[in-house]
Amino acid sequence: MHHPFTPVACVPVDVRTARVHEEGWQSWSPSGAYALDGLPYRPANDTFATLCYRPGVTVPAGVFQGEGLLALDAGDGSPVRLWAAAEPTRQVPSIRLTVHGDRAEVTADGPVKEWTGTDIQRLLAEWAASLGLPAPRPAPTVWCSWYEYFTDVTEDDIHENLRAMDTLDLPIDVVQIDDGYQQALGDWLTLSGRFRSRADIAEKIRARGRRAGIWTAPFLVAPASALATEHPEWLVRDPDGTPLHAGHNWGHDLYVLDTTHPEAAAYLTEVFTTLREEGYDYFKVDFLYAGAMDGVRHADVDALQAYRSCIRLIREAIGPEAYLLGCGAPILPSLGLFDAMRVSPDTAPHRRPEADDFSQPGQAPAEFTGVGRQWQHGRLWINDPDCLMARPAVETRERWAAHVEATGGLMASSDRLLSLDEWGVTTTRRLLEGAAR
Repeated sequence: MHHPFTPVACVPVDVRTARVHEEGWQSWSPSGAYALDGLPYRPANDTFATLCYRPGVTVPAGVFQGEGLLALDAGDGSPVRLWAAAEPTRQVPSIRLTVHGDRAEVTADGPVKEWTGTDIQRLLAEWAASLGLPAPRPAPTVWCSWYEYFTDVTEDDIHENLRAMDTLDLPIDVVQIDDGYQQALGDWLTLSGRFRSRADIAEKIRARGRRAGIWTAPFLVAPASALATEHPEWLVRDPDGTPLHAGHNWGHDLYVLDTTHPEAAAYLTEVFTTLREEGYDYFKVDFLYAGAMDGVRHADVDALQAYRSCIRLIREAIGPEAYLLGCGAPILPSLGLFDAMRVSPDTAPHRRPEADDFSQPGQAPAEFTGVGRQWQHGRLWINDPDCLMARPAVETRERWAAHVEATGGLMASSDRLLSLDEWGVTTTRRLLEGAAR
């Protein structure tokens, strides 16, 4: 439910030098600073709008908008101003800035508080520090299957790279199996035909002195999954009773698991308890925006409340020692729940994103938002800038590696390790060693 926008401030600006920082809704939403005559990044189509921006929220042309956070450097030497959600985990207002001549008018559709400082990134960092969250645990170093194999990953691919880590003497703590091991979204404990045994893989990873990690998208359900077929009552609904759509990906629509339904919550607890018992203790949970979407749930609770309750359920199932990485997650509603957080869109072996939409996979959008959210690192969580790719086939690999190194965040390699040339091996080892110190 959206409230009307009401005036918050009217600020004189130097239109030639002023800058506005927009904070996007979730991990993949473009976030960063723009000149007043700049065009902020917006969704290229409705699918991207649901998957990667704030679902159900459109921004008028010629307006800057931050979700819960918006900062303005007026460019005239006056203090930088930040407007922040008054209760960031309970209500995240949209905050708009519109330029009229030499003045900026700020409005919001919910309660905000104002902060002042000397620099946009520094002021955002001061706001983050004021929340008083515990210092995040350092991230382990990771190898992830995604950016080489995508959904075609096989069990044999995992074993090959596990052996290669030893051969190349790479300081990798966690071997993380990404999307592709499961039969369908929602059927997390049923293996695809390319995998024989999750427990066996975890055992072999641990036998080599490393930790086992695994990917899930806990709120997503494929329409053709056994879960959707056998338990339609576990799905979040639209007001007309049809399943709520969380966008379209992997060639099909995406449904949303209603974790306020006691049986659905029990199922999710079983999934994560089982994975933990099989030896996995590093969990990447992805596409989390779906859990915070408005819809009709079994229990009459606010969507953000339902989201936070489910992440706590996952944490309880995996235990306090396991490492929890969020991705595609609504940023402010996730405060205090994660060890690490993806703070940008996906990277990719290519530089530019599809349709030039800066929420889509590509090194350019991952760098833009990764830099714009550097203030979060070490204050809200460990930032995940996304994976290093150092193989020869990767476009502008030197520039991407420099960005990943500069963030100081979670360091993950995502190449077929035997495909690395001398530069790739040296760079991967150097970045992992730097993160391991």
